[in-house]
Amino acid sequence: MSTKKQIENKPYYNMISNNPVIITGGGQRLGLATALELNKRGYKVVITYRKDRPLLSELEEQGITCVAADFSTDSGIKTFINEVQQRFSVLRAIIHNASTWSRDPKPYDTDEGAAVLDAMMQVHVKAPLLINKALAKMLEDNGDILHISDQVATIGSFKHMAYAASKAAIENLTMSFARGLAPRIKVNAIAPALITFNDWDDAEYRKKALQKSLLGVEPGEQCFTDTVLYLLQTNYVTGRVLPLDGGRHLKLP
Repeated sequence: MSTKKQIENKPYYNMISNNPVIITGGGQRLGLATALELNKRGYKVVITYRKDRPLLSELEEQGITCVAADFSTDSGIKTFINEVQQRFSVLRAIIHNASTWSRDPKPYDTDEGAAVLDAMMQVHVKAPLLINKALAKMLEDNGDILHISDQVATIGSFKHMAYAASKAAIENLTMSFARGLAPRIKVNAIAPALITFNDWDDAEYRKKALQKSLLGVEPGEQCFTDTVLYLLQTNYVTGRVLPLDGGRHLKLP
């Protein structure tokens, strides 16, 4: 193989760009874990947050740029898009991690149920759609868009229909954007089930949750951040939804 051919085929994962990776909802939980891991590995990281908190000052000191953004309204999405366009010229990746969650009303009141569905679709679907449409041209060649879905997107949820439906929609958008932006941009999604327990989860709940998967473990945040890194580093995966569910799809009832 010629030297020229070797250079052309050099794996993309050996290269870390100086252009920013935007992580929406990066001020807590998996978004925060991802921001810290990418920052540690030399990526330039920009996170969005909805509520101010002392942690943000610490993140800024570590070199992570924190931008206030509210995706619950169309004007909030537009303001965020305008700010990104003004502050940056080229992006390395956009990771859509911002999320909201509400139970379906019980009994299912029409007005309240509609409001819950609208809220889920606004943050989980409309915001990524509008942001991708506006900012995709700013992504560098071989750049990435990652959508964060959920295991319930493929199996539904009787108690949380609106949430599950919105996550199914973002998985569909993953395929649409992958087709539309290839071969310059890769677009993928991650669909986690249990990753980490909350401090307030009691022993009974934890036992029941662990029994839902074949592997029966709490994998921890590193499992998620490793998957993000894999998708940023690979040069041959697009239009895919990677499940992080410990084999739940094979667990017998």
